[in-house]
Amino acid sequence: FQKGKREEIEKMRTIIWFLYFWLYLIVGLPEYWRVCRMEKRGETERHDRLVRKHVQNWAGRLLRLAGAEITTTGRENIPEGPVVFVANHQGYFDIPLMLTQLDKPNPIVAKKEIMKLPMIRGWMEQLRCVFLDREDPRKSMESLKSAQELLGKGYSVTIFPEGTRNSGGELGEFKAGAIRVATRAHVPVVPVCIDGSYKLMKKGSLWIHPAKVKIRILPAISTEGMSREEIRALPEQLREQIGNGIEQLRKEQPA
Repeated sequence: FQKGKREEIEKMRTIIWFLYFWLYLIVGLPEYWRVCRMEKRGETERHDRLVRKHVQNWAGRLLRLAGAEITTTGRENIPEGPVVFVANHQGYFDIPLMLTQLDKPNPIVAKKEIMKLPMIRGWMEQLRCVFLDREDPRKSMESLKSAQELLGKGYSVTIFPEGTRNSGGELGEFKAGAIRVATRAHVPVVPVCIDGSYKLMKKGSLWIHPAKVKIRILPAISTEGMSREEIRALPEQLREQIGNGIEQLRKEQPA
């Protein structure tokens, strides 16, 4: 009986979550058009401030509706100025987590498939997110160059170098191309450990389940003056640091 009741509650939670997901975007269309006009008029500061406000509100409410209990530590490790946040990728909720749990909502290097989602694409473009086509090396390089240009303009960027979700299992290979964005722009890399996000929506399912999520922001790594050998070793260094960070999170007492 208890199991059946819990499943009914989770189904209702999922329905409410998806209704809110799209309803907020529809109701927010006038604000979306407003920020588009700001962008055309060159009102960059006002544009960015309003976009961040709406994106953070939307993502934060989605996490609360999903029943995510989030514990984030290490924000003091985020340096001033543009950085590249490098995070592991456990599930669909990693994007709203990174939009709400860092210093502010930052542009994300995301897979091109997200461009197929109406309205989502529009807001992500206004947030200056970069869409990556991994099947086309030339387009992929162009996207990474765009991310590098954002860093040069003072924006921080978030990347998931595994490229796909690992569902809480062993970390995948950290792709060097995305991480080189930081070394070419000479900005710090900030490793971010995410654990538990895959439980909110398990792979192969659309049902949403409440879950505890832990995030730890590790100390920044300076890329200034890195040798070629250090640059080549950086992806594996980050993978090891984040992997160790996740293990430590799992050993700690529940929040």
